[in-house]
Amino acid sequence: MTMHADEIDVSPELVARLVAGQFPQWAGLPLRPVPTAGTVNALYRLGERMVVRLPRVAWGADTELAERRWLRQLAPYLPVAIPTPIETGEPTDEYPWPWLVLDWLDGTNPIPGQLTAPVELAAGLAELVRAFWRIDLPDAPRAYRGGPLDTQDPHVRQAIAELTGTIDTDAAGAAWAAALAAPAWTGPPTWVHADLMPGNLLTTVDGRLSGVIDFATVGVGDPACDLIVAWNLLPAGVRADFRAAVGADDATWARARGRALAISLIALPYYRHTNPRFAAEVRYTINEIVADHRQDVG
Repeated sequence: MTMHADEIDVSPELVARLVAGQFPQWAGLPLRPVPTAGTVNALYRLGERMVVRLPRVAWGADTELAERRWLRQLAPYLPVAIPTPIETGEPTDEYPWPWLVLDWLDGTNPIPGQLTAPVELAAGLAELVRAFWRIDLPDAPRAYRGGPLDTQDPHVRQAIAELTGTIDTDAAGAAWAAALAAPAWTGPPTWVHADLMPGNLLTTVDGRLSGVIDFATVGVGDPACDLIVAWNLLPAGVRADFRAAVGADDATWARARGRALAISLIALPYYRHTNPRFAAEVRYTINEIVADHRQDVG
């Protein structure tokens, strides 16, 4: 089932033709789709040590070349593995955008509510976030989600209206209002991944953080953007430890909770029928944030 009205069918046959046509040395390698909760890119594992990543939609296609540039520069700063670009595929008559071949990273996506080592995962995520905040590279792009939180207000309110009867819209609206009341970010530009969703994180067999993928949204912006993992993945029992480890003040924490809520509320009505796995993840996030807000107000 397609997720977007303008989505291209990135079929195995198409990918095989692209690989064989542009990188004939790999034409004989096994090619198999990678099941993900992703909404923008199609992934195909190529052989044992590579993955082909192709945008499904035009609005997700303009980051491939920029991402290739930044991955190599960011890698030395980060404490876990990130993809290494191997080759860039060119557009063809069949497929209109650049695409990437990257090295394959072993690991599994963590599942909210089913973590095997939440304490260790929270510590790894805190180390990752702090590492992003310390990056010092020139000519940084603006992060996709790095701007003021209130720019999301019209979209969030529309989503809440569309979700009437699906979630507790009064509670969600109250939690959103509380986030908007937090002081705005006024600090210096800070590097953020800006899309630390469960599907972009990799863990080892014992549940520890081992890698991060999909850097299409990376850049500088509000450091609160990368604290969304506190609600989209981590359980309530380790949330305070994660916050202490990153050193988030009240305003940053409130904006982070609002950012996680905005992403989830906007995504749920759009993907609830076309991407059940992602819809389940954003429902988890909404429930965690509503519960947090209720605890705050007593």
